[in-house]
Amino acid sequence: MAKAAFHKNQKVFVKPVGTWAIVERVLPQWVKGLDEPLKVHYDVGLGREFAASELTADKSSAPVDDIADLDNWRILRAKNRWKDGEEVSNHPHPGSFPVVTTDEKNWGGWRVPSAEYDRDPLKIEFQARIIEMAPHLMRVAKSLAQFGLNHSEDMPAELLALAKKSTVLLRRIYDTPNEPAPLKAAE
Repeated sequence: MAKAAFHKNQKVFVKPVGTWAIVERVLPQWVKGLDEPLKVHYDVGLGREFAASELTADKSSAPVDDIADLDNWRILRAKNRWKDGEEVSNHPHPGSFPVVTTDEKNWGGWRVPSAEYDRDPLKIEFQARIIEMAPHLMRVAKSLAQFGLNHSEDMPAELLALAKKSTVLLRRIYDTPNEPAPLKAAE
């Protein structure tokens, strides 16, 4: 049994052809006695029908609104291959450096060169904690912005200003303009 992975008018990348196309028709293959189609193929206007495994959805215009996808960000400790723990007494975690992973398979994310870590380990540790907590801070900012939108008339001015700043920051995160506007110090 199969379910449709793409919908009509969705932009997809057609792997066998190596080009982008728009799904013109969703073509389910029904079998008598079954509630769901056995197979689903897609007509993208390239002369034949394609299976879902041959297509990839375009995610460039989709909002990254699902913060649940960001919940697996965490700090792992990587072994410092160049210096032992005894050689670096000024490091908060001698013999290792932080690696922030953003994927459930423990790879992908933020890493720092060892030379940069050696220059200022406290600063790098602080940056790693900020990056790890970014999804949670986004969640707070989103809640504050939504609260400000819903209750702008009866909010104190200071709280309303914070809600507006949260809205501006979230807009800068979610919007991807060609040239980012500089963040003013007053915001």
